[in-house]
Parts: sequence; C-alpha cells; structure tokens
Amino acid sequence: MSVTTTNSVSPAQSTAVSGYRTLWRWHFYAGLFVMPFLVILAITGTLYCFQPQIEPLLYRERLVVEPQATPTLTEEALLARARKAMPEGAQAMTAAINQDPARSAEFVFRLPGGEKQSVYLNPYTGDVLGTLSVEHRFMQVDRMIHRKLLLGKPGELLMELAACWTLVMIGTGIALWWPRETGSLRDAVLPRFTLKGRALWKSVHAAMGIWLALGALAFVLTGLPWSGSWGKQFKALATSANLGAPAGSWGGLPLRSTLPGSEAARAPASDGHHDAGMESMPGMTMDDLPLPTTPWAVGNVPVPNSLGDESEGRFSLGRVVALMGSLGIASGYEIVLPASATGVYTISYFPSDPKQERTLYIDQYSGAVLKDIRYGDYGAVSKAISYGTSLHMGRYFGLANQILCACISLGLAAMAVTGCVMWWKRRPARSLGAPGRERSAPPMRGWRTGLVLLGLVFPLMGATMLAVWLADRTLFGRAAQRMAS
Repeated sequence: MSVTTTNSVSPAQSTAVSGYRTLWRWHFYAGLFVMPFLVILAITGTLYCFQPQIEPLLYRERLVVEPQATPTLTEEALLARARKAMPEGAQAMTAAINQDPARSAEFVFRLPGGEKQSVYLNPYTGDVLGTLSVEHRFMQVDRMIHRKLLLGKPGELLMELAACWTLVMIGTGIALWWPRETGSLRDAVLPRFTLKGRALWKSVHAAMGIWLALGALAFVLTGLPWSGSWGKQFKALATSANLGAPAGSWGGLPLRSTLPGSEAARAPASDGHHDAGMESMPGMTMDDLPLPTTPWAVGNVPVPNSLGDESEGRFSLGRVVALMGSLGIASGYEIVLPASATGVYTISYFPSDPKQERTLYIDQYSGAVLKDIRYGDYGAVSKAISYGTSLHMGRYFGLANQILCACISLGLAAMAVTGCVMWWKRRPARSLGAPGRERSAPPMRGWRTGLVLLGLVFPLMGATMLAVWLADRTLFGRAAQRMAS
C-alpha cells in the first residue's frame, strides 16, 4: 500500500482559515490510531457500566437466593462451609458483605495452584450454590479488555496511548468543526440529512462529534488516573504535593496493631480515627490486596501488621461485621481476611457516593480500629478523582448515570464508524489517503504549544507524537512530493 495524500478540501475551506489542512492531517492520524481502540473501549465500558444488572442475569443460580423469614447463618458458619467446599490447601482471602436478603454470601479463595475462585452460599441454609473463577468471570474479562486488551503491560500502554491521542482527536475535531464564514451554527450542530454520499456522513460525524466532545473529554480525564503508567506517576506527583492520598500514604502513616490486653486495645473505637502516635510498619499496600476495586486515593496506603500473640485468640469475622455496623457501614463492602499471624482485617467500602468511601484496618486480635480513612482525609486531587471515577463507571446517580455513560460510549463508537466510512469513501485506491499539506506552513503557534504541552504532561504520548511528526515529514512527505511531481 502506498502512502498518498488527497486534496478533497474545497477552496473555501482551504482559504477560510490558515492551517485547516494541518489540523485535518493531525485529526486523521489521531483518528486512524484511535478508532479501533475507541470501539473496544465503548463496548467494554458500556458492558461494565451495567455490571449490577448483567451479573445477576448471567450467574443467577449463584448470586440470587429466595428471601426467607428465618435469620441467616453467622459469617463464621458460612465461611466454615465455604472452606469445606474448597480443595485442600485453599486459603480464604476475602469476604463480600452484602445484607440484601435476595443475594448469596460470597467468599474468595486462593487455590493451591494460585488461581482465585469465588464460592457462593445460601446465607439461610449454608448450601453451596456454586463457584466462579475470579479471573475468568465475564465482567472481569470485560474489565481487563477495557484496561489492557488482555495483553498485560503492553496492552495497558496501548490503551493509555489511545486515551491520550483521543485528546488530540477531540481538539482538532472541534477546530475543524468551528463554524466558518460560509456556514451557519445550525448546520454545524445538526446533521443535514438532505445531503448525500460522503457529505452526509461528514455532516453526521461533525454534529455527533460536537455533542459528544465534552463527554469524551470527561471519559479520558477520569480514566487516565487509573492507567498503569501515567496514572501511577500522577498519583505520586499529587501525593508529593499533598493533593492526593491521605497523609502518610508513602511511609509516614503511623499504623501498627496493638498487643491484646494493652491500654490502646481497650480504648474505645467509636469514631474509627486512631491517635497517630505509633511508628509505621513496612509491608504491602492497598493495591496489593485481593480486592476488586479500591478508592484511588488509598492505593498506596501501607497495610499495618498485627503484633499480638496467636494464643490470645482471634477477633472473629462476625464481630468485625458487627463492628462495621456500629461504625455506620452495614452492607456493600469487602473484608480482606488476615493471611498470617501478623495480618489485619482490611475493610474497603467503595460505594457510589464518593463522600461515603472508607478504608479501615482492624487488629485481628483486639478488634481495635487502627485507622479509618474517609473522604475528608483525601487531598483535593483525590476528591475530584473520586467523583470522576463514580461518574465514569456510571454509579453516581444510578440508572440515569449508566444510560448517560452508555450513550456517550456508543456515540463515540458511532463516531469511529462514521469516520472510517468517510475515510474509505475518500481514500484513493491502495493508499493511506492522508489529507494534503498546506501550500505554505501556517504559524499555528497556539496549536503547536498545545501539542507540546500535551507531550510534556503525557510523556508516552509525546514520544509517539514526535514519531508521527518525523514519519509525516520523511516517509509521508516524500510520497506526497513524488505524487506532486
């Protein structure tokens, strides 16, 4: 396939504003790269948005039970029955606490081979309803496609790049859409269905793009903080500036369990806020724990250790659940069970309202609340990201939020399709069909500054922009000169 350019821009368009062709060329390159990823992101994101409705349909026999008038079994009894249903050597990792009378009890185990598996029980009778592989359940696969294309780190970087290049596509698209002297605002915001052929596709593409631009921008900006490369660096920067995670997330947080029978262990834990007077303990962070999701702000928070004597007895799972109820959290949270004699109970409450988010650490022997991290403990950046995450996932204002996210996502997929159709109708046979160059290089200082700033903020994207610019000046540019001669 040869690389040629096309000059199908009208004289009015090419002279109406300096740099129109340059903008179109960059919009073309961004769209060509982003289109397939945009379709994948749209479909997988829409499915994940409706997880609360989809999973009970897919796994009804495991997740849904008939409510009964009899009381449910204790958490210890249910966990004991779950252990019996698992192979020898399986380790209980997480308990999902859900007080919905129509939902089953769920425990996550790590099997001897390393795979994680959920086991579901009828909370009234203790009957085992079935198991599911954590890694292979439908929504987890969908989530991993959305984040990594099931390709690990390379896929994660590709998705991050696609999100960054979407910013270029949005910016250049708005600039190309901006009404010229020859057009009306109505024609710019509403498709002209009286047109035919490529002109109709272009009108639909432009009108849809401007209506979806704000939503697409919000999706990108709220999704990037969760990316594996830039997101981690951004979290570190926000934390170092005291705008991100709670104080101490990077080693200064005084977290330690107390010995059973000590004065601190007997102290009341009514509000969950523990006095910061003990030294920090090294170890794993929240992101290392077997949790489906955790608030962005606490991902780097160190998990404390229990230092008590095993012979003193363990604070039971049922007492942990009762304690959480007394602290105002009755349902919809996960408890990471202590994995060793020095482990703690870690509670992650990640509801739809960011202001209700809480992360707690409970001594496995005394039941003392070591730390209760709440929304008010977050920095300014983490507070904003918490709201952005809830909106991005379609959780903040219920079904309406889900429908809005689905409309934006599927609209972006439609944009990719219409853009592809426009390109296919315009491209010469067996060539890339990139838009032609300007006859004289326009100044475009504002756009160049914007691209440089984007490249500095997103270094990975900056490297690919430089590569595209060099290829455009060398490979594509020579092909265009040969065609012109």
